[in-house]
Amino acid sequence: MNYLTTFFKGIAMGAADVVPGVSGGTIAFITGIYDTLLESIRRINPSLFGIWRKDGFKAAFNHINGFFLISLFAGIFTSIATLAKLITWLLDTHPIPIWSFFFGLILVSVYHIIRQVEKRDAVRFIALLIGIGFAYSITVLKPLHMEPTAINTILAGAIAICAMILPGISGSFILLLIGMYTPVLGAVKGFEIDILALFLIGCVGGLLSFSHLLSWLLRKFRDLTLMFLTGLMIGTLPKIWPWKETLTWRTNSKGEQVPLLQQNLSPFEFEHITSQPSQLVIAVIMMLAAIALVLGLEKFADSNK
Repeated sequence: MNYLTTFFKGIAMGAADVVPGVSGGTIAFITGIYDTLLESIRRINPSLFGIWRKDGFKAAFNHINGFFLISLFAGIFTSIATLAKLITWLLDTHPIPIWSFFFGLILVSVYHIIRQVEKRDAVRFIALLIGIGFAYSITVLKPLHMEPTAINTILAGAIAICAMILPGISGSFILLLIGMYTPVLGAVKGFEIDILALFLIGCVGGLLSFSHLLSWLLRKFRDLTLMFLTGLMIGTLPKIWPWKETLTWRTNSKGEQVPLLQQNLSPFEFEHITSQPSQLVIAVIMMLAAIALVLGLEKFADSNK
């Protein structure tokens, strides 16, 4: 396995996780490392200590694909640390081209995953519809306002990390929905160790338990699970639609007004209502660029098998 390539895939995952509405899990699926990632995380369990005692640290490290996990998470953290500000700035200053790129990315991801489904029947179609309904209902829910207590912070970490490894559902968007995005972001910026430690406990617990469930589902009911995951991606497409009108606003941790509830518009309605250019040509080019990028990555992955 080429660990430098894995590092760059981690960078792409981290960049996606920064954007509310886009999931790092989607990127993992596109780049062909989703199963390996889930299986590697699943192997981090109490039996690992038995392998360590019996065969030594090297055997335990190899058992969990240690170098793969290190290179991937190094890429994710590098990306969050270096690209977060750039992507946030681009979303503020050039929202339509950036959202168009991500829209194209999700569209081609849907095609990419459906191709892996071996059998298509009514049961699998129902799994797809359930996924669409579940994801869409999340995108239209009114945000909650959880108090940042210790138990809620742990719970927020568990929920957010589960969302991050599910294609189509963004961890940062889920934090926004349950009202924990601002407290967690404030803790990161203020380096509040107690809150961050509780959040991390939730993340680790959620990741280890949820990866077992998802890995088992992919082994036992692969087609149904893939169709459900595809549904999640389709259901979040309205959230990523580039042309929106903001209905209500919220105050972020900096005291700035940022969009909370938005409604989708056609490019022509957008020009009429907002008096801003729809940038339709650029938007289409960005969507096509995302599609070409994923198809290119697919070809690259196939040629390196």
